Amino acid sequence: MNIFTAEKISKSFNEKALFSDLDISLNEGQKLALIAANGSGKTTLLRIIAGKDTPDSGKVSYRSDLRMGYLEQDPFFAPGASILDCIFEPGHPVLHAIGEYERLLALGEDADPVDLQNVMDTLDSMNGWDYEARASEVLGRLGIHDLDKPVNQLSGGQKKRISLARLLIEDHELLLLDEPTNHLDLDMIEWLENYLKRQNKTILLISHDRYFLDTVCNSIAEIEDGKIYTYNGGYAYYLEKKEEREAQQRATVDKARNTYRKELEWMRRQPKARTTKSKSRQESFYDVEEVAKSKKTETKMQMTMQMNRLGSKILELENICKSYDGKTLMKDFSYTFKRGEKIGLIGRNGAGKSTLLNIIMELTKPDQGKVKSGETVVYGYYSQQGMQLPEDKRVIDVVKDIAEYVETGNGNWIAVSQFLNHFNFSGAKQHAFVSKLSGGEKKRLYLLTILLKNPNFLILDEPTNDLDIVTLNILEEFLEGYQGCMLMVTHDRYFMDRLVDHVFVLDGTGVVKDIHGNYTDYRELFEISAKQQAKLDKAKAEKVEEKIEVAPVKKSKLSYKEQRELETIEKELEDLEVKKKGIVELMNDTSQSHDALAKAAIDYQKIEEIIDLKSLRWLELQEK
Repeated sequence: MNIFTAEKISKSFNEKALFSDLDISLNEGQKLALIAANGSGKTTLLRIIAGKDTPDSGKVSYRSDLRMGYLEQDPFFAPGASILDCIFEPGHPVLHAIGEYERLLALGEDADPVDLQNVMDTLDSMNGWDYEARASEVLGRLGIHDLDKPVNQLSGGQKKRISLARLLIEDHELLLLDEPTNHLDLDMIEWLENYLKRQNKTILLISHDRYFLDTVCNSIAEIEDGKIYTYNGGYAYYLEKKEEREAQQRATVDKARNTYRKELEWMRRQPKARTTKSKSRQESFYDVEEVAKSKKTETKMQMTMQMNRLGSKILELENICKSYDGKTLMKDFSYTFKRGEKIGLIGRNGAGKSTLLNIIMELTKPDQGKVKSGETVVYGYYSQQGMQLPEDKRVIDVVKDIAEYVETGNGNWIAVSQFLNHFNFSGAKQHAFVSKLSGGEKKRLYLLTILLKNPNFLILDEPTNDLDIVTLNILEEFLEGYQGCMLMVTHDRYFMDRLVDHVFVLDGTGVVKDIHGNYTDYRELFEISAKQQAKLDKAKAEKVEEKIEVAPVKKSKLSYKEQRELETIEKELEDLEVKKKGIVELMNDTSQSHDALAKAAIDYQKIEEIIDLKSLRWLELQEK
């Protein structure tokens, strides 16, 4: 069943046509991703479908009584409103009652029991507990707790999470989501993609998170050169079919150009008075000319940059400790960086990832410990707070202030205009003022100003935010060929998987774990550990239940056999603890291979399970 249809939609800004005569529709249960380069009109099209903007021409038709929810990039909330007011609107009695229930639960023992009972009775009368269960899951997973806090005290990222929570809690049939993974940590992103995947919802979304697209979406629509192309499959299928389409287009353009050259010569030889036959050929010529002069997909340019020489001593962190407001972020963290390492930082929001980067850059002082940088190290630090570009300058002038030419990895020199072209700053964009650039284009330019300084140690704090998929692929290809060290924080799992050798995991307790492999390798190790822990917990529970059910009569003393068993268990426990210690030492040895560390993690869980079971039996015998 069709949910909505947008027909012949056209839109222009400042005489620039974003798109024209676009047709797009969604069927019930379809989950469609809308992707395009920055400035192609993705958000504008989504706003038109949501009814927040009007097209220059065309119309959008909806199924009658359609319940539609829209997540904006920068949501607006009424000044002075609380989180509770923003998520649970007073006009919706069930949601309002759930909001009050969640607020009272957050108060704990301070909540009025009479108020709590009254709101529970209200939810009973309105059958609101399904809503409540959804609300509890969403609020907990998105880290939203202090519901009485004024929303104007929140950051932009927190407001985006508030808006997302409201949308998920409400009962919408159609969800329009503009960059839903922005400002979420990795755990939140993985929860959200699985949540949306299992929901029986129709979804139209914009996202640059390629793993998210592949998990959630069953079709892709791409806006390119003002036209829309739809692919019925996930992101991997889209890449395959897009390459086939572009190869066919290249062949068509090449054929048209060959024909055009021949026909152009014929046109030049023709007299002014033409026969009917020649006029027909002339009209055909103009059709061929349009195809021949159409944009041809350029061959990807592989390029690396010549970086400053990097000496043997790079960066040493010695016993770094850092706490904020009584929360330990890092405790006795030490590491010596090696040439060419590419490391990702993983941790929940507030775990200390950006703090560690600032400590390395000596923008933040550690409570204890030392940071020692080698004399030849030249840092290139990309941070969300560090972007300061002159708004009154043209793009080309901004980069020429740093360098006129760039030395590539093979020793050749290219003009900065060619370097800008490589990162999708075309001739027209190069002469545009910085003030006219989009947010994503400004961040791309800021990143280029860092790369142009030829750093040999890149520190990147969320470099993928607001970058389109086309730019992300270009940046990944560039960084793959980068020969220096790199330390990055990113919520883009695809980006991290493609680039890093190993990851530092900040668990929020002060421990920084070094895991060999990329993000996917880390998740596999984590899942193995979680499964082993679940088995152990289940075994413990079953043992306790068995003990309760049997309820054996206590004897006054142990039999000879039981006494021997007790002595044997005590010796076995000592041996197991020695083995456990050896495995821990192996797991902390960063020189071990990924396979060795994975096996060690499994062995550790097995040892733990055996120790727990034997300890339970030891306690039983001791009680006798």
